[in-house]
Amino acid sequence: MMKKISVVIPCLNEEDSIPLFYEAFLKETECIPVEFELIFIDDGSTDSSLEIMKSLSKKNINVHYISFSRNFGKEAGILAGMEAAMGDYVAIMDVDLQDPPSLLKEMLAGIEQEGYDCVASRRVTRKGDPKLRSFFARMFYKIINRISNTEIVDGARDFRLMTRQMVDAVLNIREVGRFSKGIFSWVGFKTKWIEYENVNRIAGETKWSFWKLLLYAIDGMICFTTALLAIASFAGIFFCAIAFSMLLFFFVKTIVWGDPVAGFPALVCIILFLGGIQLFCIGILGQYLSKTYMETKKRPIYIVKEQK
Repeated sequence: MMKKISVVIPCLNEEDSIPLFYEAFLKETECIPVEFELIFIDDGSTDSSLEIMKSLSKKNINVHYISFSRNFGKEAGILAGMEAAMGDYVAIMDVDLQDPPSLLKEMLAGIEQEGYDCVASRRVTRKGDPKLRSFFARMFYKIINRISNTEIVDGARDFRLMTRQMVDAVLNIREVGRFSKGIFSWVGFKTKWIEYENVNRIAGETKWSFWKLLLYAIDGMICFTTALLAIASFAGIFFCAIAFSMLLFFFVKTIVWGDPVAGFPALVCIILFLGGIQLFCIGILGQYLSKTYMETKKRPIYIVKEQK
């Protein structure tokens, strides 16, 4: 029997991109000897994205859609699509064509001919991205790979093709705070990486602001390492040692040389510095505590309003 690939496509206000993606996808995959089903995820769009998905679904029985009751985020969209996928293999793609559909043929060959469980993509350039965002993205990958036991490949995209076995392993992870790049790496399985240069969006604007990316990066670190807690502990020990050393120094200086400690400006700076370190460490503890709190509430990761 012909194999089926389920393609999960999270969307948020992508009315301009969806028709272009659909046409480009059909053109690029018509020569691949598999059956495709497209699963569009409407993540609480406020434009006509859902209407376009419904229209495509009426024209093509292999096009499906899932519409959330509100915006739950891309991670929830990926999870919902993977849960609805019925294919032998599951792919995740962005609708803006920054994930070239032409790579699916090579991905399929990597699984069926080379024996990989997953074939994933990574960008080797960040051409077109703001320089500040690119710098912080590189720093994020360097930092998280130093402090976490889970390797996250620099430039890794969500765009990948996975076997059913790997998909089922990912679906077994039910945590609310999801960081898919880390989850895909954590479950293991044999993965091949395809490198390609950055591709600009075909239409519309990115929904990822610098602030959202920063919060997403912090979530990723908290989800896949407890090293930040260790850093807070070591920082406390380190500055206690410095404080004790300074106390001893000033005591000896005053007793031996009779040199009074001039100190109001220095004292203010020290208090502000140590207070900042304390707040920083408390903030780290608060982040872990807030994640624990959200996990214990057991709220659903997403709510479906309608689907087909």
